[in-house]
Amino acid sequence: MTAVRIPPVLRAQAGNQKRVEVAGATVGQALDALLEQHPGLREQVFTGDGSLNRFVNVYVNGRDVRYEQGLETPVEEADEVILLPAMAGGR
Repeated sequence: MTAVRIPPVLRAQAGNQKRVEVAGATVGQALDALLEQHPGLREQVFTGDGSLNRFVNVYVNGRDVRYEQGLETPVEEADEVILLPAMAGGR
């Protein structure tokens, strides 16, 4: 199983879990499995047309999937997928 790390801002929609184990051979499959378990995350992760929300960064072992193969980026059992919503702030 691949681990998906859930940041604090999204944990309420993920049953307050920091980490969720999912199956899947690609980032897209892993995220689909995550959203089957926690459908409340769908609006945060994907747009209405099924593409990654531009305000959520997804990393596999520290690599941004946007610079890899996007949702087709392969994942293995020992990999860690990190969801990281973009945050704005400052002056």
